[in-house]
Amino acid sequence: MSVLQRVDLGEVEYEVATKDMKSWVEERTDGTAGDRLFLLSHPQVITYGSRTSPADLPAETAGIPAVAVDRGGFATYHGPGQLVGYLVIDLKQRGAVDVVRWVENGLITALGELGFPLVRRETPRGESSLVGVWTEDHRKLCSIGMRIRRGVTSHGFSINVDPAMDVFHTFTTCGLHDVTMVSLAELAAEQGRPVPTDAEVRDAVAAALGAV
Repeated sequence: MSVLQRVDLGEVEYEVATKDMKSWVEERTDGTAGDRLFLLSHPQVITYGSRTSPADLPAETAGIPAVAVDRGGFATYHGPGQLVGYLVIDLKQRGAVDVVRWVENGLITALGELGFPLVRRETPRGESSLVGVWTEDHRKLCSIGMRIRRGVTSHGFSINVDPAMDVFHTFTTCGLHDVTMVSLAELAAEQGRPVPTDAEVRDAVAAALGAV
């Protein structure tokens, strides 16, 4: 099984990352690169999958660009203060694995090590997906949206460390009309403790997913 390589990037324009991701997937598919976890952030952008209703997107007056993407899931927000992880791995080499559950459990482990108890949730039949990582009182902290093509994954997850949370009120997040999004900064304030740094969150996530 290929070692999962950690690749740390800074803030990357979403369109640039999308173009780069195609190259990363091609490299993994043809075997010129191994499995990789890219950790980065984006300037403000809302991305959405093909199942997203136009009514779920923000009005133009919100001033945040909305970009259609080729992943699963509905609309979500990326911006400064949020850690994004893109996984480009060959599932054929890893055997039968539920990659989404693996990511959920990895993020729960990582953030638990930082002092934040979190859970995954099962989606009731016929309801909007509850994929992601949640607080025990069902506020959503992490979103996950992935694509698998020819056995190779792309896209990944986002963790709200300390982004501008008011943006989440301008559109319907993840197709869930009654969801409350939360950040590590808000959870830390409730606990009366400092907010983990970006570096601490990156290290915890990489360790939990086995990236070196």
